[in-house]
Amino acid sequence: MNSQHNKIEQTISEHLRVVEALNESCGDVLEVLVQRTEAALRAGGKICFFGNGGSAADAQHLATEFVVRYSRQRRALASIAFTTDTSALTAGGNDFGFESIFARQVEALCGPDDVVVGISTSGSSANVNAGLAAAGKIGALTVLFTGQPGGEAARAADQVDLVLAAPSAVTARIQECHLLAGHILCDLVEEAFAEEA
Repeated sequence: MNSQHNKIEQTISEHLRVVEALNESCGDVLEVLVQRTEAALRAGGKICFFGNGGSAADAQHLATEFVVRYSRQRRALASIAFTTDTSALTAGGNDFGFESIFARQVEALCGPDDVVVGISTSGSSANVNAGLAAAGKIGALTVLFTGQPGGEAARAADQVDLVLAAPSAVTARIQECHLLAGHILCDLVEEAFAEEA
């Protein structure tokens, strides 16, 4: 057996171990998030996502699942990723600094009926934490998708209502858990609205 095959087996085994641990460590948090997201959407709110790099891609992916669909026919559900507007991102970064790019959009576009999800594998992304802090000030439900140990935001309980911490310190495994958790969120929220179709 060659070294590449060994690496493949090790990576898949690690993935399976982390996903199994995710079920034990984050199932309750995810259930609360599903319930609060459904309630927010029924109240006329929206779900907002943001993050950097791969987490920015995850934010866009998950927002699209809500707006278009995950797997069922149902009405469009209000969601937005704050990582797609290059004019807002670059103007905010240029005028106020990179740390402000999500907080500025939260201030402009979010209200107390919204769910605001910041995605940071380390939990220490300054712009993600600033965005969550801004969302907390307006009374939105604040959610951090992170890894372990969760960084600054996970320790700042006054800034974050819910923390979904993937049980790994490896960025790739954390991202895989975030996408799985996001898909579960989409699936269960969509199921609730599809029943009305």
